[in-house]
Amino acid sequence: MEKLVLLDAHALLHRAYHALPPLSSPQGQLVNAVYGFLKMLFKLREDLEPDYLAVAFDTPKPTFRHQKFVGYQAKRPKMDEELAGQIDLAKKALTIMGIKRLEKEGFEADDLLGTLAEKFKKNNEVFIVTGDRDLMQLVDKQVFLYFPQRGLSAPLLVKEKEVERILGIKPAQVVDYKALAGDSSDNYPGVAGVGPKTAQKLLQEYGSFEQIYQNLAKIEPPSLQEKLEKGREAAFLSQELAMVRKDVPLRVKLDDFRFGNWREKETEDFFKNLGFRSFLGQKKKKEKKSANQARLF
Repeated sequence: MEKLVLLDAHALLHRAYHALPPLSSPQGQLVNAVYGFLKMLFKLREDLEPDYLAVAFDTPKPTFRHQKFVGYQAKRPKMDEELAGQIDLAKKALTIMGIKRLEKEGFEADDLLGTLAEKFKKNNEVFIVTGDRDLMQLVDKQVFLYFPQRGLSAPLLVKEKEVERILGIKPAQVVDYKALAGDSSDNYPGVAGVGPKTAQKLLQEYGSFEQIYQNLAKIEPPSLQEKLEKGREAAFLSQELAMVRKDVPLRVKLDDFRFGNWREKETEDFFKNLGFRSFLGQKKKKEKKSANQARLF
């Protein structure tokens, strides 16, 4: 079975930016986020050996979630200008390397990742590289998350059992969990007075958001019933905001993401221009390693 690796660009660039000290190109341009991002990309190539690879970006335009709820992400801090200035450079790097990148107005990168995973998981293993726990809702027998930890190192491979260990619920319950407990980082409300532990307990007992509301009269104590009833509208709104879309209209085919044939001369010139000398010859090193491994069999 072949492997499709999907990268959550903004999450990884943000992680790289905060994990590395300021690094500048010979021209004086700040490049630490791009350097860290590419370093992760090379590590992924070694660890996962993808057959296909794509990178999803957010766009600066409002999404359908902002249209549904004006307060969506309203409390999220503005991206540092030093990081924002490196986004286009990261896109340029991917274009030069021949790596497919996607973005679509009205949707978040999460929705693109969810759509691609759903579209291509039937005949492939799908690895989503991110630091965003919201994407745990996508995990199943064919879709896994790959979390960089401790800066850029010690990645954690998240399968169904890891989601249950980390959150205490199944991947299919993550959206309902967010609907009940809300999300302060995205600023959607959930049910006032229902925190993570209560949401977890309710889902463990009743299985789903819908079953909780269908059995509202049985829930104890009565004060919790009252909170759930009072927060019903906010809960249903939060459920819609939390759900990663799997139906974004994308005109792509799997072969668009075939990985491994980047334009070597252009790529190495780009690395030299940015001062990324440790990346020079990466493709040749990979080919040499593969050839050496082949001789062992």
